[in-house]
Parts: sequence; structure tokens; C-alpha cells
Amino acid sequence: MPHFQTWEEFSRAAEKLYLADPMKVRVVLKYRHCDGNLCIKVTDDAVCLQYKTDQAQDVKKMEKLHGKLMRLMVSKESHSAAMETD
Repeated sequence: MPHFQTWEEFSRAAEKLYLADPMKVRVVLKYRHCDGNLCIKVTDDAVCLQYKTDQAQDVKKMEKLHGKLMRLMVSKESHSAAMETD
């Protein structure tokens, strides 16, 4: 279960994991108020990617990635064509 240190590496790996098999991938966001940590986990049961932060500016990045993945999930066009346009 790799913990990524940079957001860019994590977001690229998460998108690649989603595009490999969209029907198996799930995304989990977890916030722990006592620690002030926000953790995002993307998994397909074989591979698990995690990114943890306590920085407020990273919340917007997580929200943007989550929205992008949601748009891919509901789009009718092929997933590879959608990623090429972004």
C-alpha cells in the first residue's frame, strides 16, 4: 500500500488505475478531526494507492480529482478519449 509524497504522482497513478478497469475501482475519502488529517484512497482490490495530508490547500486538489473521476464514471464516451482531452 504505497503512500505517495506528492499530489501529482498520486493523481496520475489514480487516473491510470481507474482507466485500467473502471468497474473495479473505488475511492474513499477519510477525515480525522482529532489529527486534522485527510486521506484519499483509490483501490481496485489488487492495488491500493493512498495520499494523506494535513494541508488545507490539498482539499481543493482532492475535490478536483474526485470530480474528474466522477465525470469519467458517468460519461458515455470512451474513457481513453476523455483523458486525452483533459
